[in-house]
Amino acid sequence: MARSRARARGARCKIERILNWAHRWRIRVVIDAHQDVFGPAFGHRGIPEWATRTDGLPFTPHPDDWFAEYFEPAVQAAFEHLYEDSDLQRAQARLWRVLAQRFAHHPAVFGYDLINELMRRLREGEDLPAAAHRIESEQLTPMYQRIAGTIRTADRHHRLFVEPTPIVGEGLPTGLGRIHDPEVVHAPHFYNATMEAGGDYDPSAHWLEAYENAVTRYPSAQHIPVVVGEWGPRDSSLPHMARFYGDALASLDRYSSGWAGWEWCYGGGYCAVGQDGRFLANKEQTARPYAPALAGTVREQRYDPTTRTFRLVHDSSGRSGVSELTAPPTAAGWQVSVQGPALARPRVVPAGERGTIRVRTRPGTSGRVTVTVSPRG
Repeated sequence: MARSRARARGARCKIERILNWAHRWRIRVVIDAHQDVFGPAFGHRGIPEWATRTDGLPFTPHPDDWFAEYFEPAVQAAFEHLYEDSDLQRAQARLWRVLAQRFAHHPAVFGYDLINELMRRLREGEDLPAAAHRIESEQLTPMYQRIAGTIRTADRHHRLFVEPTPIVGEGLPTGLGRIHDPEVVHAPHFYNATMEAGGDYDPSAHWLEAYENAVTRYPSAQHIPVVVGEWGPRDSSLPHMARFYGDALASLDRYSSGWAGWEWCYGGGYCAVGQDGRFLANKEQTARPYAPALAGTVREQRYDPTTRTFRLVHDSSGRSGVSELTAPPTAAGWQVSVQGPALARPRVVPAGERGTIRVRTRPGTSGRVTVTVSPRG
C-alpha cells in the first residue's frame, strides 16, 4: 500500500510538471485516463495490475495486431470487473477525486478525458455492433455519470470528455445515454479498420461519410460539442492519403469543435514528424490556420492545401465580439485580409512565428465577415 501511494504521488508530480510546461507555452491540456488493452497485466499501459481481474481466463498476445488483444477472454473479463465491481468503482472514483482536487485550479487544464477506448466481454451470439451499443448504454453511461459526480465535488467548471467504444470508427452510432453535466464533450476517435491494418484510403467506400453521419447524431441529440480526441492513419504515404487528409479535414471542419492527431513523436507510423523533424508524407496538411474561438455564426470554414489559404466566413450579430485565429509558424509567414464590418490584428504574421490573430467586430454593426489567411510573398 505504501508503495502504491508513493507511485501515485510520483504520477501527480509528473502531471504537474507537464502542466507547468504547457502553461509556459500557452497550451491547454486535457488530462486523459489512457489505457490500451486494459493495462500492464497484458503488456500495455493503463489500469494497474492490482485492479486487473481475469477470472483465470487465458490471454494470448498478438504482436502484429494489438487491437485483437481486446477480444482475448482475460481482457474482456477485466473490463467487465472494472464496470461491475463496487470496490473498483470506488478506486476509480478516488483516482478522479485526487486529480480534480490537485489540478482544478491549474491554468493549463482544459478538461478531463474520463477513460480511453473501452471495450467489454461479448455475449454468446452477439456481434460487435450490438455489443458496443449495449456496453455504451449499460456500462459506460453509468460509469461516466459516477466519475462526473466525483469530479464535481472538487472541480465545477472544467470540461468532461466522454468516449464511445472504438467501434464508432466503422460508422456506427453510439449507444451512450445522457450524462447529466453541463460541461460534457463527446470525444469519439476517428479510425478505420482497413487503414489501421495498413491499407489505403478508398473514397468509393464512403466510409468517411458514414462516420460523419454516425458520429454527429449523439452530440446533436444531447446539444453538446464534439471534439475528435484521436485520429490519423498508420501509414500516411500510401497513394490515396493526400485525398484522405483533404477529405478528413473538410469533414472535421463541418461538425467538430476541434480534434487531436495521434501522435506527436519523431519517427515513423503514427508519428507526426520523422527523425529529421519534418512532417511525414501528407501530415503537413494538419499544420494550418484554424479558428479556436468565433464571435458569430459560421457560414464557411475551408482550407485549400494547394494554395495553403484558410478562409473563414461568419455572420456578426451586431454586438461587439472578438474571434481568434491561430496560424502555425512557417518559412514565409502569413498575411491576413478581412472583408466586412470587422478589423484584424495583426495583419501580418512574420516568418517562423506562431500567430494569434484577433478579429474584432465593429460595435453596432452586423453583417458577413470574411477572413482570409494566406502565405506571404
